[in-house]
Amino acid sequence: MKRGIVAAAAAAVAAASLAACGSSTTPGAGGSTSSKITCTYAGIQNALYKKGQLTVATDQPAYAPWFENNNPANGKGYESAVAYAVAKQLGFKASQVHWAYEPFNDSYAPGPKKFDFDINEISYTPQRATAVTFSNSYYDVTQALVVMKGSPIVTKHTPAELKSYIYGDQIGTTSLQFINSDIQPTTTPKVYQTLNVVASALQTHQIQAFVTDTPTAQYMAADQIPGALMVGQFPSADEHYGLLFTKGNPLVACVNKAIAALTADGTLTALQKQYLGIYQDVQTIKP
Repeated sequence: MKRGIVAAAAAAVAAASLAACGSSTTPGAGGSTSSKITCTYAGIQNALYKKGQLTVATDQPAYAPWFENNNPANGKGYESAVAYAVAKQLGFKASQVHWAYEPFNDSYAPGPKKFDFDINEISYTPQRATAVTFSNSYYDVTQALVVMKGSPIVTKHTPAELKSYIYGDQIGTTSLQFINSDIQPTTTPKVYQTLNVVASALQTHQIQAFVTDTPTAQYMAADQIPGALMVGQFPSADEHYGLLFTKGNPLVACVNKAIAALTADGTLTALQKQYLGIYQDVQTIKP
């Protein structure tokens, strides 16, 4: 990101635009164009799940490096820090941010939500956006391959060789979709309810590999699964994480302005370096 005069000017524009905004019409946001709110603390109250507080949801357990110590409320870890930075842009104090539990697979189901937004490494997809609304990107995603040390896949992972292994992944994830659409293994991947179960399946040799976003893959291989190894990451497929809202919630427009301001002033870049920096220099392999 270019800093200096350009960044300062962009920050000023983004900050000024927070004063008033309508619902976003960008494809990544998927927002309604019929509702408009004023992007001030007072102006967003009627769009909140509970007035006077920002209700933020995530899954359990809350994995590092996105969260720390399985405690979203401590403000540590990339996604926790982003949530509090967005809240501050919207005029909330840290004490006004309340955390709720929402299983990953339930987050993008149709219907009203018991939160203002969910932050849980949820990738925007057109299919999901038919049922919920996404913010613009707060993190651009790459997928990575996790295996057990000593597995043939550690050294034999050409595109043709990758097709020959047995994979597993969490139901409903873009990682599972990536295995099917990009790797295209000859054996149908096994599907599990949670990433914890996927990790267990790898350890017990029910599967030979799984795919997940690069920071999570690196963390799981280094700290969660004894004997595991992250082989490398795949080239970017223009995937990104967005904050997830009830379909058509006009609050997304104000959150997009907040994300723009945090991008322009370098906050998101700084948080990525702080929490995700060690995960950004990883070898790339081709599916």
